[in-house]
Amino acid sequence: MGAARDGGDRPLDTVGVLSTGLLRLPGLATFLGARRLVPFPSARQARELCAVVGWGHKPTADRARAYARRHRLPYVGLEDGFLRSVGVGPEEPTLSLVVDDEGIYYDARGPSRLESILAAPPGLGDALADEGLRDRARRCRERIVAAGLSKYNHAPDALPTHWAGDDRPIVLVVDQTYGDAAVTQGLAGPDSFDQMLAAARDEHRSARIVVKVHPVTSTGKKQGYLAARPAPPGVEYLPDPINPVALLRRVDHVYVCTSQLGFEGLMVGKPVTCFGAPFYAGWGLTDDRVAVDRRGRTRSLDELVAAALLLYPRYRHPIGGQRCDAEDVIEHLARQRRMLAQNARTFFCLGFSTWKRPFVRRYLSSPGREVRFVRSWSQLARQSLPPEATVVLWGTGQAGRRLRSRQGDEVPVWRIEDGFLRSVRLGSELTPPGSLVVDRAGIYYDPTVPSDLERILQETAFSAAELRRAARLRRQVVDLKVSKYNLSQAERFAPTHAPGQPVILVPGQVEDDASMRLGSPHVRDDGALLHAVRRRRPDAHVVYKPHPDVLSGNRRGAIPDDSSGLYDDRVEDVSLPACLAVADEVHCMTSLVGFEALLRGLPVTTYGRPFYAGWGLTEDRHPLPRRTRRLTLDELVAGTLIRYPRYYSWEAQAFCAAEDMVQQLASQKAGASRWSFRTPWVVRRLRDLAILSWEWVHA
Repeated sequence: MGAARDGGDRPLDTVGVLSTGLLRLPGLATFLGARRLVPFPSARQARELCAVVGWGHKPTADRARAYARRHRLPYVGLEDGFLRSVGVGPEEPTLSLVVDDEGIYYDARGPSRLESILAAPPGLGDALADEGLRDRARRCRERIVAAGLSKYNHAPDALPTHWAGDDRPIVLVVDQTYGDAAVTQGLAGPDSFDQMLAAARDEHRSARIVVKVHPVTSTGKKQGYLAARPAPPGVEYLPDPINPVALLRRVDHVYVCTSQLGFEGLMVGKPVTCFGAPFYAGWGLTDDRVAVDRRGRTRSLDELVAAALLLYPRYRHPIGGQRCDAEDVIEHLARQRRMLAQNARTFFCLGFSTWKRPFVRRYLSSPGREVRFVRSWSQLARQSLPPEATVVLWGTGQAGRRLRSRQGDEVPVWRIEDGFLRSVRLGSELTPPGSLVVDRAGIYYDPTVPSDLERILQETAFSAAELRRAARLRRQVVDLKVSKYNLSQAERFAPTHAPGQPVILVPGQVEDDASMRLGSPHVRDDGALLHAVRRRRPDAHVVYKPHPDVLSGNRRGAIPDDSSGLYDDRVEDVSLPACLAVADEVHCMTSLVGFEALLRGLPVTTYGRPFYAGWGLTEDRHPLPRRTRRLTLDELVAGTLIRYPRYYSWEAQAFCAAEDMVQQLASQKAGASRWSFRTPWVVRRLRDLAILSWEWVHA
């Protein structure tokens, strides 16, 4: 995450806000850099203010502008930035905000701060002369186009099926909502749209003329300029929601009045004709039918992008909530779009317990698609499955069966399971996971069949940048002492070993766990593992850490406290990172603790076939012949923690990066009350009920 150096960093210390809507805007003080917001200030409070903010130049801000004039205070216009959010509506917090003390970008009747940046004369005052800034803008533009990003990012990529096989050029004419300030203050009006459509038809007589209806018009909430009447002959209306970049890639020319689609068309590389005066017109990049005399400079596309996306808006990190750079928001939106695209199917989740359903729905949801829960294969077989149907199973709990969709295609079966950086409390205590893995081939802990993770580790050529990221992530996990279950336990442990005696940590596992049944064919329980370790290393000091699910009484696998010298120390209420900090080696069956030991540079011996074994990083008692590749530790981390899982922030209600989840778990762990296996059963069950209720409410 970069420093918050964009958006004109002009902090406003004490700011008056005369709008309930603005006061509800998440992170308003952060966007403004304000120490204090004063809601609906009185006349006496005016002397405390350094500015008054309002929503652009729209009528809703009349009260704020009048107050500013009356008390001779600066008025600062706010507006959503050009990379706003995933979905539409107030429930989707804005990730970028324009803070303009000169005007507002869509009001061409006067200058705005964006226009001032673009119109700056050559010389030291021209911020866009910075070659590094232009290179950064180019990289952002390429990333935005590759990821298909726009102001809103929920629409699917699907183009009209009847366009397939038609070789005619497509000319896109963009409608807008009637009376929108971007039109009325952008030197356009109703006649502009009529002239625009007529010009498009006249200048492209052999083309398919397509009018893109504004999404709000399609819902019937507002009227459009062109869509308010029937389409003229030879003109096609396109009311369906479509990702703007996917649409722009397909068209050959774009006609707009003031729509942001024109700016996006330029980024995609399409010719753009403007019948109004949007912020991107007048700089030599567009065919302008309306002149703005103030705009006399010629700018490159990367200079325009640098001004509009890097220098003009301010950005707020979607997970941490602090100011951030445009790149952070770009990557966040790209991640959401990638997850939505992977989820663009109808899921039939088979045999899921009630408490898992809310969080599974979140991980699999996509606009316009369904996540259905069914009880049995027989119930599922009776349904008419759509062509994009996919069956989802939890882990290896259900045997896969062959089903066919109504078109006769075989229905794929995916499996999901907890990820490797999960939560602060146990899954058996109904804590929603911060990560899940979604595997289309098998599941990572079942070595009897290849999984997506095994394929990633066996075949992927990781880039240098990805390996650098993996190294940073590995250090972050170790430095913040994060594990799969981040129980608030003692962070110090001193084993009772003799000087110079090696300390071996032996992590316990759940006796009936699927990873044990499938991945440890010879050593199948904690007692057998301890016996094997003792035989192999009689000189060592053995520290046994039972699995927390076993200690809590939620799962099976307990062995007696006095186990005939199988171990020297038994640790319960001590964190895993604290145990790893004093260990010289780790011996395990299939436990994730072996992977976490590798992250910390410890030697690991496996007595089963966990996902991290067989790559040349562990000493394996039962190697898996098909794993032939030798990996570096950072390649293992890149595949296991970056490529394979999905991470979801329950605080931000969005998918997040692995680094965000590590930071979030560390913060939650620091603020959590001390967790104890000895908490009374009734208290734990009441806590479980409270968690389950929260999950259903937020689903």
